[in-house]
Amino acid sequence: MSVDTKNVLGRRKLRFTSLEEVIADAEKLVSSPNTRMLGNWPLDRLLTHLAHGIDRSIDGSTVKAPRVVRLIAPFFKGRILKNGMSAGTKLPKQAEVSLYPAVDSPQEALEKLRTAVGRLRNEKMTASHPVFGRITPEEWLQFHLRHSELHLSFAVPS
Repeated sequence: MSVDTKNVLGRRKLRFTSLEEVIADAEKLVSSPNTRMLGNWPLDRLLTHLAHGIDRSIDGSTVKAPRVVRLIAPFFKGRILKNGMSAGTKLPKQAEVSLYPAVDSPQEALEKLRTAVGRLRNEKMTASHPVFGRITPEEWLQFHLRHSELHLSFAVPS
């Protein structure tokens, strides 16, 4: 039975200012012997998803939100990039398959996240966002920080 992530109690309140802080938090979660997951995903899937998102901001993606979503998204972009994302969003199955790749062990997923963040030393985030379209590298960074806050809030280290 899946968890209604919109109403989960006990989530952590996170506010990241750099991707290095995201990595440090992920390392703490992976090294914790009894990290509790409050949502529907195991830690390895969550970390792989974050890494995949960073890679797509560099490499691009064939996935796009429905046209109506892309038309109204600019009105919400600033609020989302500043204040974060709401839990509980359900995506269509086709998008879910593409956006949530196969999982590894938590250690392997952490390494994928480190590698994705490391790519940003030499590569730029210039791909179009599947919802917001063209965004700047700084907007991509803010997106990744808010995205990480959302997902990592469901992981509670022991």
